[in-house]
Amino acid sequence: MVKVLFVCLGNICRSPMAEAVFKDKVREAGLNGKITTDSAGTGDWHTGNPPHEGTLGILKKNSIQSEGLQARQVDKGDLQKYDYIIGMDAENVGNLTRMKGYGDSGEIARLLDFVDDGKEDDVPDPYFTGNFDYVYELVEEGCTKLLAHIREKEGL
Repeated sequence: MVKVLFVCLGNICRSPMAEAVFKDKVREAGLNGKITTDSAGTGDWHTGNPPHEGTLGILKKNSIQSEGLQARQVDKGDLQKYDYIIGMDAENVGNLTRMKGYGDSGEIARLLDFVDDGKEDDVPDPYFTGNFDYVYELVEEGCTKLLAHIREKEGL
């Protein structure tokens, strides 16, 4: 089982959006049972809360299920449990890299590192910009490319 964790700052906008989009892509590819996914935040401000209404709205608009999404904070155990730990921006990746210890197996990368000709390096935080449509476009493309990368690397 390949385990993927998406991480942003508060786990109410970008990372739950990526989790839901990626789950949808995994299901469409017939890879349920082979790839599992979750999301978390580097901060604990929103722990236990559902995603931001903007995230829920854009997921609904695109017919992507959002049931069961609940904010939580990333912990040290996640770096050992997950094979792919995908940050939404350089700050998230920096925080995750500082947490990572010797022997932690998870590959840490930014979501948009998998997009060769991307117009952005980081997925901007719509909590501050309000631009959930643009963030969805970036997340959708990033998740498509990430799934292709995982399929190739893991032989799925």
